[in-house]
Amino acid sequence: MCCRDLFKCCWQLCVSVICAGLFVLLYWAIFQPHHIRATVASAALSNLTVVSNNASYSLAVSLSLYNPSVRVNIYYDTIGAELRFRDAVLGPAATGASPSEFYQRRKTSDDVKLDFDYGSSGGVAVAGDVAGELEKEMRSGGPLSLELDVDLRVRYVFRIFKLRQKPRIWCSLSIPVKAEGRGPGVGGAVSPGDRCWVKY
Repeated sequence: MCCRDLFKCCWQLCVSVICAGLFVLLYWAIFQPHHIRATVASAALSNLTVVSNNASYSLAVSLSLYNPSVRVNIYYDTIGAELRFRDAVLGPAATGASPSEFYQRRKTSDDVKLDFDYGSSGGVAVAGDVAGELEKEMRSGGPLSLELDVDLRVRYVFRIFKLRQKPRIWCSLSIPVKAEGRGPGVGGAVSPGDRCWVKY
């Protein structure tokens, strides 16, 4: 009798789990939350200098995030970003993100400002070969190629249902640079429209 009751409880539990899984799959198929779309609205670089193995600069990026879902809203819980040059980290973390968290309704777009201020803080250390390549590209007269990596923690929300996700955004920044004043620093800006890649 004891074994029979145990088997019955296990069977009911399995059926409940399967039904719950099918319900979630059916819900997701109906409401279809789409992947976030991201574009670079603007990016302004100023006072980029390389001395020995140290790079100092200020970069302000405006990232446009679009929720294409028809029925699902999104909570952005955390936003983190780092800046890279040829896979070497130039900015371990954005010194500011505004807003740092927000709620986005369906079919709407919001801009997030990411600031990398490594000028007044003494700059960031880079490897010698990376510093040489960076300085060479700065002086080449062409655009400077940087990569922006953004890590998000979001919640897709429809009524009482929520799903947590950790999408990653990768943006390629090609910034035409020129000398700023009489100092060694260079700066430049990009126009809006560069599309970013989003991976879940």
